[in-house]
Formats: sequence, structure tokens, C-alpha cells
Amino acid sequence: MDIDGFWNVIRAARNASSGPHGEAFAEALVDQLAGLSQEEILAYQERFDEVHGVVYRWDVWAAAYLIGGGCSDDSFMDFRAGLIALGRDWYELAAAQPDDLADNPAVIEAATRGDDYVIFDEGVNYAASRAFERLTGDADAFHEAWKRHRAGQDLDTALESDMGEDFDFDDADEMHRRLPRLAALYHGAFLGNLLGWGSSVGHPRRGHHERGIQGVRRQHDRGSGGPGGRSEAARDVHRIGR
Repeated sequence: MDIDGFWNVIRAARNASSGPHGEAFAEALVDQLAGLSQEEILAYQERFDEVHGVVYRWDVWAAAYLIGGGCSDDSFMDFRAGLIALGRDWYELAAAQPDDLADNPAVIEAATRGDDYVIFDEGVNYAASRAFERLTGDADAFHEAWKRHRAGQDLDTALESDMGEDFDFDDADEMHRRLPRLAALYHGAFLGNLLGWGSSVGHPRRGHHERGIQGVRRQHDRGSGGPGGRSEAARDVHRIGR
């Protein structure tokens, strides 16, 4: 499966679901994948890892931090999956300039409502393994097939990425400089509700950032190349990389 084939699967799942996020899309994606052969599902997972890894960057994480009212390392895995669920056009816009997410209608609406779960989509991370289980009836089948599929490949090297320049997500001036439209959108929407920039009150993801970022830095110091937390568990359980 080439990259065009990958995005065709995402588009078909979007067309079959009631929206780009949540259980409806994740289930539609599993349905699409379950109609493919086992080898095609494994090839899909390779392309998924690639596009998931491209947006493993500090500036994209900062966008997730604004949109999610904070963003741990686990949540950032879900955010990147959600960017893929938006479809190719929005994914490529966000990959080129994360601040362009300020133009996304769902993001604008969520900011107005105070909804900090838009884009984050955990289920998309595991669609391939679920489709494999549906085909085989074996919860471990994907894990075993993935190990065989990637045999002889240096996974740690493949998972390394350049995250770009690190910066402080709790520095409002810095966030406005780097993501001016998103920062303005979210600061304006939440101004009446927040006790102050960086407050953890009322925001389930805020307050996890520092622990998550420190974990990532430790991961990179060890050369492991993944965003820690559940991503490491995903590699252990499903070997699906980032």
C-alpha cells in the first residue's frame, strides 16, 4: 500500500462515519481495514506509523496543548492520530503549519464551547490491530504478524525523529509568537474560565505537560525515539511504533 492508498482508506472511513472523530470514525476505519488482506493491513500500519511520526514535533505538540487545554505524552499520541482522521488535506496543512488548525471549523466550534477533546482520537491508533483480530479471531495475531513483517528492521532507528526546537508551552508570549492564531482563539475563548495561563483547574490534560515533556526528554536521552507513556506500551503490545 502506497501513501495514496493509505489516504484512500482514511477517506473511505470518513465517508462511512458520521464525523472525523470519536467512536464512529474509529469503527468505520476498522471496518475498512477488515475488508483488506492481512498483508494490506500490515502495509497500512507502516504508512500510519510514517505519517504519525512526521507530526511528532514540538510545534505540533504546542498546538495540541492549546486545543486540549494541556497535553500529556499519551494524549499527544491520540492528537496525532486525530490529525490523520481529519483527512489528507487538513493533515498536510497541520504538518506544514500547525497554526493553520485555527481555521478548522471543528476546532473553532470546540474553542467556543470549551470542548478540549476535539481532534484527539485514541481509537485510530489501534484500528489495524483490531481489524486483524476481527479477521483472525486472535487478539495476538497482529502482534505476531507485525514482528514477522518488521523482522530484520531497526525499529529504534526507524522511530527516530527531529522534533524541532523545544520551547515552553506555558509561556503565553512564546505561544502567541509561534502559534498566533491558535493562541488568540483559545486565549480569547477560555479567558473567562481560566484562573490564569497554565492553570490545571477544569482541564484534564493541563498539568500533565511537564511530566510528559520530561519523559520525552529522558526517552530521547536514551535514544528510544518514542513519546513515552502508552506509546512505549503500544510498541510492546502491538509493535506499531509511534
